[in-house]
Amino acid sequence: MNMSIENKKERFAFVIPVYNHAGSVAQVIRQAMDLNYPVFVIDDGSTDDTPKKLAEIRGINIISHKKNMGKGAAIMSGFIAASSVADWAITIDADGQHYPEDALKLINTIPEGTLPIVVGKREGMIGEHVPWTSCFGRKFSNFWVWLSGGPALCDSQSGMRVYPLPESIYLGTKARRFQFEVEILVQAKRKGIPVMEVPVRVNYYPGGARISHFRPFIDFMRNSSTFARLIFTRIFSLR
Repeated sequence: MNMSIENKKERFAFVIPVYNHAGSVAQVIRQAMDLNYPVFVIDDGSTDDTPKKLAEIRGINIISHKKNMGKGAAIMSGFIAASSVADWAITIDADGQHYPEDALKLINTIPEGTLPIVVGKREGMIGEHVPWTSCFGRKFSNFWVWLSGGPALCDSQSGMRVYPLPESIYLGTKARRFQFEVEILVQAKRKGIPVMEVPVRVNYYPGGARISHFRPFIDFMRNSSTFARLIFTRIFSLR
């Protein structure tokens, strides 16, 4: 936190949270490695062949959680590990929906002398292969992020982002599952960290081949609880 913006080096690293993505994670990692940035993969207690797939890939940094702790907890573990070698963390999902090379678009958009969070706004979120939960969840999340005092965004649920390190570690984000990614946007705005959006591509596989751990009812309740807490703290801080 003592490093000034002017002296901050332009070092980037990929942070990839993984949970039971044995079928897609190797390809995602290899595509990320093509950009020649360090790659940190956080195995969040996978019970399938994910650990075996990761062990077959040389040149990556593997962090293993003994049990599933949630996507947010995995990202935070990745932030802490990556902060030793990088000033920025590039997060992408392990399910193959992102194109890792699009990270360059996010990086090139960062204004000189600033430390924003850059969110990849997924384009093409329509069509028969896009789950209805993704479309509804994005609109639901966008509204409540804004109402909680966060930035007005088009895609507050995108997992492809660039985060400044170590600043993002100390934002006070409490959620440790999927809700982490929406809460950190709210906390960033409250702490004066800009949030930007840049269009990126998205790949939804036909026939439901993409693995998602989103559970509509459970995650809706968790999202509601997180937003209720954020709105309460916003109201309380305004008094």
